[in-house]
Amino acid sequence: MVKATIASKVLPGFRKSFKKNSLRKNVDFTLLALPAFVLLLFFNFVPMPGITLAFKNYNFVDGIFGSPWIGMKNFHFIFSTPDALLALKNTIVYNAAFIVTGIGGSVILAILLNEILSRGFLKFYQTAIFLPYFLSWTIVAYIVFALLDNSKGMVNSILDVIGMQKVEWYFEPKYWFLINLFLHFWKTMGYATLLNYAYILSIDPSYYEAASIDGANRFQMAMKITIPALRPIILINFLGALGRIFNADFGQFFLVPMESPSLTGVSSVLDTYVYSALRGSADLGMGAAAGLFQSIAGFVLVLAANFIIRYRYGREQAMF
Repeated sequence: MVKATIASKVLPGFRKSFKKNSLRKNVDFTLLALPAFVLLLFFNFVPMPGITLAFKNYNFVDGIFGSPWIGMKNFHFIFSTPDALLALKNTIVYNAAFIVTGIGGSVILAILLNEILSRGFLKFYQTAIFLPYFLSWTIVAYIVFALLDNSKGMVNSILDVIGMQKVEWYFEPKYWFLINLFLHFWKTMGYATLLNYAYILSIDPSYYEAASIDGANRFQMAMKITIPALRPIILINFLGALGRIFNADFGQFFLVPMESPSLTGVSSVLDTYVYSALRGSADLGMGAAAGLFQSIAGFVLVLAANFIIRYRYGREQAMF
């Protein structure tokens, strides 16, 4: 009884002191994270009431809250046309290919970077891989145009010099799946590669030393030590990419094809489809419906994949 009385008097004061000291210790980190938190709050949570537009026939006179409710008609309109189904299919196929090539390619490049012994060459390759990440899709679109222009593009000029027939790239849809796949890999690979490389540097070197003593070569070390050690970050990257499988990079699919009508079948994704529909009808309700669908579908996929990962690899490997 005496111990309980003492605890009831001492513990509240101890907890209060602990919280106060913890706040003082983390004040620098709190201030550092504050701008990002404010931006997150402003751009992600403040617009939340706009979700109701997905279920309304919006007009500027009545505003968001005064516009009449129309139920699921916006969703039905989006996914009731062949163009919308084509955009949905392209979005899923492209993102599935991006996930496979992105995760696999970043792991391979990170392992190759780890094999470079010269610090000068290492810095050069890191810069070369990471530089395209900072380029906007507008710049990339003009680089691609300079290469693939039907009349004065560099590629067609080379084909003409060596006696081969020129290709009208912006009128030939069959090439553009691989072109888009390569461009996405080239532009985004640097960031994922450096994340994996940083994770490789944290692996205990004694594992490699023991494997070397046992006679393992570099390929065997990569397969038996490096890749298994990278599994947590690979799974996290996979979950993050899966959550965006219904979202496409608008800049890539709108700017790079230069709005060529011949490439609509391979460049139409949900984001460009909604933009084209809004540009024609200015129906904000339809745009909100598409965005809500993308968010909910991605959220459900992440939950399902995370559950499977927890069941297959354990709780520590899952995101939550």
